[in-house]
Amino acid sequence: MADALIIIPVFNEEATLNQVLVEVRRAVPASDILVVDDGSTDRSPQIIRAHPDVHVARHDTNRGYGQSLITGFRHAIDGGCAVAVTIDCDEQHEPQRIPDFLQAIATADIVSGSRYLDPTLPGDPPPPDRARLNREFVARLQAITGYALTDAWCGFKAYRVEALRKLQLTEPSYGLPLQVWVQAAYHHLRVVELPVARIYRNPRRHFWGGLDDADARRAYYLKVLEAEVARWFPDRVALVQQTP
Repeated sequence: MADALIIIPVFNEEATLNQVLVEVRRAVPASDILVVDDGSTDRSPQIIRAHPDVHVARHDTNRGYGQSLITGFRHAIDGGCAVAVTIDCDEQHEPQRIPDFLQAIATADIVSGSRYLDPTLPGDPPPPDRARLNREFVARLQAITGYALTDAWCGFKAYRVEALRKLQLTEPSYGLPLQVWVQAAYHHLRVVELPVARIYRNPRRHFWGGLDDADARRAYYLKVLEAEVARWFPDRVALVQQTP
């Protein structure tokens, strides 16, 4: 495999998948691309097959966004890649920015996109529940990890694969980034944020697994974060429940 592996988690993305694959290949013509098809039931598999230069890992059933990333990370590690870049397939990330992430990872272990770091960038207003939960969990993560994060959830990231080898990631759903941040702090990884545009093509896009309700999502995030902090920083568990 190439030095950089571009990981694209996919679940029923037939409306946007072809364009995203075209734009990613244009942005990084020399990099390997891996689509992790998380049990799609639409035309996504046929669209992927129309791109013979794209590698595919397929889950027979839907296993979750986090598990798709874990599968992609395993391919990056086993394939001897130096860097793994994750980018979503819903057109909320701009593939032409991938080279910026590859450049920034030269002096970091994790480069994370942030839709809130640079308020001067043009962008769509975030759905209110997502903005509220991001503010709350950014404050918790800052207290727990010491990282000056501004965006807890952005899926546009670059990782040094040698850093990924240190992480023990198990969360199959949307709470996976919470594991990443806590374990990154435990291993003293160098984390930087890169400002990215805030794009919401479909602000009503569903969260799978019964997490459309913001209160249910918040309770789930708190459960994941508390378990992860208890595992790696048991002396900081009280910070999880403190009001930010």
